Amino acid sequence: MAPDRIWGDRKGKTVILDTSAIMMLFEFHIDLEDELTKLIGRYQIIIPRRILEELEFLSKNGKGKQKNIAKPALELVKQKKYEIFDEDIKGDGDRVVFCLAKRLNGIVVTNDRELRNKIKKASLNVVYLRGKNRLMLE
Repeated sequence: MAPDRIWGDRKGKTVILDTSAIMMLFEFHIDLEDELTKLIGRYQIIIPRRILEELEFLSKNGKGKQKNIAKPALELVKQKKYEIFDEDIKGDGDRVVFCLAKRLNGIVVTNDRELRNKIKKASLNVVYLRGKNRLMLE
């Protein structure tokens, strides 16, 4: 059965990426779009402006591997032309992602265990990396 029939949404789900999700694409060589299509069918990716700012900061001020991953991750976001969402939410990137997910009933892609648990407690869906080579939907 097609994932969009399971979800009951022909327009697609809103998928929100956090910093760890974008960086994992380069650390573990995940094909995000292919994996998301398998898991949820149609979707639209949005990235909060705060996450873009975190990537910019890490690409300039990060240390070692973190800096080396943040640079291409930032370029990917710019090349893919993902929707950058200007939010009116105060707080750090995790808070912005969480509040945005609640507001839009979105699916969050993250590897941040604390954020993942918070999202699950709010009865929202989360996608995370499993086994360093595939994404799982919870």
